[in-house]
Amino acid sequence: MKRLHILVAEDESLIRLGLTRILEEAGHTVYAAEDGQAALTLADARTPDLVILDIKMPRMDGLEAAERLYERAAVPIIFLTAYGDRDLIERAARLPVMGYLVKPIKESELHAMIEVATSRFAEHAHTAHRAAEGAAALAEHRVIAGAKGLIMQRDGVSELEAYGRLEARARRERRTLLEVAEEVRAELGPAAADRSRRG
Repeated sequence: MKRLHILVAEDESLIRLGLTRILEEAGHTVYAAEDGQAALTLADARTPDLVILDIKMPRMDGLEAAERLYERAAVPIIFLTAYGDRDLIERAARLPVMGYLVKPIKESELHAMIEVATSRFAEHAHTAHRAAEGAAALAEHRVIAGAKGLIMQRDGVSELEAYGRLEARARRERRTLLEVAEEVRAELGPAAADRSRRG
């Protein structure tokens, strides 16, 4: 198992100490907090790889702490609970939580859940990254296609010739194709034509 920096927030000191001992014996570095507010302070100072939060805690419960932690930085979160409260479960289901453990915690279940949570989180992060890359590539393609179209319309050339002109300009000016395409669209687009007609 990969060694992690783990933030544990649990208001019951015996459970908190027990979790800390189990995790440290497995080679992890543990930051322990007695409630959600303390967990946020520790997370700011330590940047954990994984967070384990009790759902019911004083000052700030685990659900609110999870929301605030995730707003600051994406991190895998596991909830600890001894409760079957439907409202809590519904609130938790709306959060990007990677797993749940019911108290009393079994050591084997804790280790297994950490493996599952970190794997799931890595998969989600990879999927989100690929989706973002795909969206960026599509947006770039649209900008370049728009610039080609404007050159074809202005100069009466083929698509291949228009693309060649964009590439040649990018090489000559030592800029990316996207930067040149954006500039061409600004120069030749409808807004630019409108400005020249008014001038």
